[in-house]
Amino acid sequence: MSEMIHPTAIVEPGARIGANVQIGPYSIIGPDVEIGDNTIVGPHVVIKGHTRIGRDNHIFQFCSLGEVPQDKKYAGEPTRLEIGDRNTIREFCTFNLGTVQDRGVTSIGDDNWVMANCHIAHDCCVGNKTIFANGASLAGHVVVDDWVIFGGYTGVHQFCRIGAHVITAASSLVLQDVPPYLMAAGNTAQPYGIHVEGLKRRGFTSEAITELKRAYRTLYKSGLLLEEAKGKLAEQAKTQPDVQRMVDFLEASKRGIIR
Repeated sequence: MSEMIHPTAIVEPGARIGANVQIGPYSIIGPDVEIGDNTIVGPHVVIKGHTRIGRDNHIFQFCSLGEVPQDKKYAGEPTRLEIGDRNTIREFCTFNLGTVQDRGVTSIGDDNWVMANCHIAHDCCVGNKTIFANGASLAGHVVVDDWVIFGGYTGVHQFCRIGAHVITAASSLVLQDVPPYLMAAGNTAQPYGIHVEGLKRRGFTSEAITELKRAYRTLYKSGLLLEEAKGKLAEQAKTQPDVQRMVDFLEASKRGIIR
């Protein structure tokens, strides 16, 4: 193991380093950090705090992971950052610890692709197989479901939720929840239909996509009030499980949805 840690790197006593982990020149690994097998940590990376990183990740140079939250209420509590397996985290990314005002942990799942200069703030919960294009940023307490794609320099307001299979255009500003399957764009972000191409790539049938388009029209084009649209979607969801995910999302939404 030792020969895979560059002699200029600093691994503080107490850090738990798995098998075949590579740590590049001038990187700093704090005493409460755990790094899983086969993970690559590039040069000039700082990993601090109570941070657990899974296996087979690739963290590129100049990242800062597990630093204290950018939240004035934070008072040194032992909150956490948890990163899953097989993630790619490119240059200059910053992921912060959680806060005790929320669940105390910032979490990133598996198989995510996070490009350069992205920020994931305190208490965010990011799912699996997401893509963050360069400069995409999440404020605190944001929930991102699986298969989401953020266009470059997308910004998401605190406490928002982004539903599964959503895609945002570059430089979008998201101030409310985005229901599953949608394309969203603009400042502030508005809905622009169902993310058809992405759903095709993930194996959704033409019949399922047709039903999701119908659900979109009910929600956004019918002229119905939101509660009325929810009722119609609930009826459609009885025979369309993909629509049920949209119904469940709407029921759980606390910030309201983009319109």
